[in-house]
Amino acid sequence: MATPPGNTRTPLDWCPCVSTASDRPAVPAWLAAPDDANALVPIVWPEGAERDQDGVLRVGGLAADDLAARFGTPLYVLDEDGVRARAREVLAAFRDAASRHGGTARVYYAGKAFLSSEVVRWVSAEGLGVDVASGGELAVALAAGADPARLGLHGNNKLLPEIAQAVGAGVGSIVVDSRVEIERVAEAAAAAGRVQTVLVRVNSGVHAETHDFLATAHEDQKFGFAMTDAAAAVTRIRELPSLRFAGLHCHIGSQIFGTAGFAESAARVVELHADLLAGGEVPLLNLGGGFGIAYTAADDPTPIAHLAEGIVAAVARECASRGIPLPELAFEPGRAVVGRAGITLYRVGTVKPVRVSDDLERLYVSVDGGMSDNARPALYGADYSARIASRRSDAAAALARVVGRHCESGDIVVDAEYLPGDIEPGDLLAVAATGAYCFSLASNYNYVPRPPVVAVAGGEARLIVRGETVDDLLSRDVGIVRPGTSEESA
Repeated sequence: MATPPGNTRTPLDWCPCVSTASDRPAVPAWLAAPDDANALVPIVWPEGAERDQDGVLRVGGLAADDLAARFGTPLYVLDEDGVRARAREVLAAFRDAASRHGGTARVYYAGKAFLSSEVVRWVSAEGLGVDVASGGELAVALAAGADPARLGLHGNNKLLPEIAQAVGAGVGSIVVDSRVEIERVAEAAAAAGRVQTVLVRVNSGVHAETHDFLATAHEDQKFGFAMTDAAAAVTRIRELPSLRFAGLHCHIGSQIFGTAGFAESAARVVELHADLLAGGEVPLLNLGGGFGIAYTAADDPTPIAHLAEGIVAAVARECASRGIPLPELAFEPGRAVVGRAGITLYRVGTVKPVRVSDDLERLYVSVDGGMSDNARPALYGADYSARIASRRSDAAAALARVVGRHCESGDIVVDAEYLPGDIEPGDLLAVAATGAYCFSLASNYNYVPRPPVVAVAGGEARLIVRGETVDDLLSRDVGIVRPGTSEESA
């Protein structure tokens, strides 16, 4: 399985406000100068994205400059139709693949990729359950009206109130991650007078060939049980009257292309699944998510139908070879549902040419956001694609690096891209494929407020998450006296 481009760089060892040398090439091998620096790479941008007759980027039927004028920048823009269509496509792919092999499948949306009440409603309406990883995510899903029976709770250290919250709400499944957690969930369920369905997370030992920080199935990491310890955990669950063991859960990583890693992991997990059948029913096998998307023209993500067929076929082969029935299968895509549907709009503040070598100059394009609204380049060395969104340019393509406004030399939004050489302050810049993990990982670094999120569909835009203001940030500081409040009179 090839290593996906854009997830192989080592994060910078930053020192605040000091330039830091890096081992990244000035021009990555995968980056080619385009014939047209205005062109949108179809697999990277939202499916309905296009340029109008004036060269303005349009998403969901709306012009980027109109969105920026109405809602400001930075601005997360989410194509509702794109999210819904992808949710339907993913669900159909896994259901069809399972049906061809005589089985059934369910799909949960991995809420950690992007979670808001509106997104929960979209994916729920399209037939997906929702996977949450904290009490806060659970609260959003419940507030959005999600059916608790179609929710799953993850986490390597679920807090006691979170466990009680999930059990009390009637969450369909809790994925237990340790022996301690088995006892905690059992106690909470007994106290609530419920029998709680649980899955056991196992590490298959398959290491997804992505950035080390994203690989989550090798043995030396915080999630789940080693394969050698899982049977004892299941035995303990089966002893507890307040728990119902439903099956195994395994997740091998994120931003994965191809099916080889999934197939190998499935082979190992099915062997354990078969052994557990001797002690009772094991109706479900959850193989997680991690399906990759394109962030640049060099990426070649595996079509979801091909992924689904490859993974289900591998499980079916392993079950047939052991003479056991195919269990119901479950999957948890997040990025694959929401990633491509999002873009982020920025306003260019400064443009500075920097001589990189005797024969190479790079434009440093500074925008009004940065690592506070997209931490992935800083965390994982992730690559992105960008285009001027407010006009068309006939200028020749120039090597550029899009950087943020934060006091960090590692505050890079797009490490390497070819943009029109006449890009200038005031231009609107769009960064593609920001639907997943940008809003979720956003911070207030340097006391920068987090941007709003706008949904677009059918030529209409609506605010689904309001942006923060400096007043919002100041309101949390109890040492600041605000006029007209009790603090002032005190």
